[in-house]
Amino acid sequence: SCCICLCCLKQSLSNSTKYSLQIYDHIRHRDTVPSLIISLGVLLRIEKSSNSRHSISWREDLYLVLTLVEETTIIKMAEPQTKRSRDISTARWLAGMAIATTFCTVYYFSPLYMIGSILCLLFRYPTTQWSLFIASPLIISIFTKPMSMPKLIPYLSPMADYFDYEEAFELSDDDARKLVNSGKKFIVGAQPHGVLSFCGMSAWTQTPSDISHVHTAAAGALLKTPILKNVMGIFGLVDASKKNLQKHFKKPGFSGCLVLYVGGIAELFKSSRKEERLYLKKRKGFVKLALREGVDIVPAYMFGNTSVLTVLKHGPLAALSRKLQVSLTYFWGKFYLPIPRDDKVLYVRGKPLGLPHIPEPTDEDVDKWHAKYCDEVTRLFNNYKERLPMYKHKQLFID
Repeated sequence: SCCICLCCLKQSLSNSTKYSLQIYDHIRHRDTVPSLIISLGVLLRIEKSSNSRHSISWREDLYLVLTLVEETTIIKMAEPQTKRSRDISTARWLAGMAIATTFCTVYYFSPLYMIGSILCLLFRYPTTQWSLFIASPLIISIFTKPMSMPKLIPYLSPMADYFDYEEAFELSDDDARKLVNSGKKFIVGAQPHGVLSFCGMSAWTQTPSDISHVHTAAAGALLKTPILKNVMGIFGLVDASKKNLQKHFKKPGFSGCLVLYVGGIAELFKSSRKEERLYLKKRKGFVKLALREGVDIVPAYMFGNTSVLTVLKHGPLAALSRKLQVSLTYFWGKFYLPIPRDDKVLYVRGKPLGLPHIPEPTDEDVDKWHAKYCDEVTRLFNNYKERLPMYKHKQLFID
C-alpha cells in the first residue's frame, strides 16, 4: 500500500516544481508507518488543493516541515529490520523484557530513590516510622557488600533470548581452559561500554560454571553506590583500581582473570545508534598493567550495547556522571522509557594478543601493544558487523 501511495504521489507531483520532487524524495526513502501516513496525507491535500493557486506555496511549506521533522528525528531513516536467529515463545520474550527492564529501572531510579529517602529521614516525612521504613532498603544496602550470585545468573537466561543473543569465539572455552591451566591469566578487554552491557549480561547467562568465576572490573564509585552495587554485584564485580587488580591476578584459575570495559563511563557518552565510537586512544593503563603482571589480553567486542538504549549526552547530569564515574543521566529505549530495545546483540571474543612479561615496560612497549590491541578491536568489528543488520553500514571510530 505504501508503494501504491508513493507511485500515485509521484504521478500527482510529476508536473510540479522542484519542491514536489524534493517532497517525493524525502518520503520515498522512508519505509515506515509514518511515511505511509504522510504519503496519504499529501495525496489528500493535493487532491483538495489541486485547483488552488497556493499549491506551490503549500509544497514549499511541506518541504520545510519535512526537513524540520527529519532534523528532530520524529521520522528517522529506515533502519534494517533484525531477523531473529531463533524462535522463542511470547511468554519467554516478555520474561526477558521484564528482566532487562528491571535492571534499567533500578539503574535509572535508584539515584532518585536515594535522594528521596535521605530527605524523608531528614524531615521525618511523613512520620519518623514511615521515613525509616521508606529508607530501610537504602540503610541495609549501605551496610552490606555486593555479592556475586553465579547460581542465580542462569535464571536470567530469558534476557538473552529477548536480545536474540549470539556469540562468536576465536578463543573457544576449551582454549581458554588450556590457557588458564598452563598458568596464564588474561584480561578480556571489552567494548563498547553502553549504558548497561546487556550483551555482557546475556553472555554471563550462557557461560559455563567454571568460567563464570571470571570477575568484571568496575569503577570504585559503582561499588560504593547503595542499591546499584547490590543489584549489579550479582555478576561478580571487583574494584578496577590498580592495587586491587594486582592482587586479583594472583588468584588461581579463572578467578585470577577478569573482564574490563576499557572505555568506561567516558565511552558511555559516545553511544549512538548511527555510528560506533570507542574511547580508547588514551586508555593505555591496562596494557601497561598487563605487561608488568605478565597477563595476556583478549580483545572482545559487544555488538548491540550502544543500540539497545539511547543516552542523553549533555546537561548537568551528564557532567555529574562523568565526574562520579556512574551513569546518572537520562536514557531510554522503547517508547522513550527505560525499556531496552530488543535489538540483536553479539558477543565476539578474539584471540589472545600474546603479551610478554615486561616488569618495567617502556612507553614504546606500551604504545606497541596498545596499537596492536586497537588493530584487533577494529578487525573484530569489521569482520563480524555483517551479522547484525544495524551494523552493516556502520564505521568504527576510535577516539
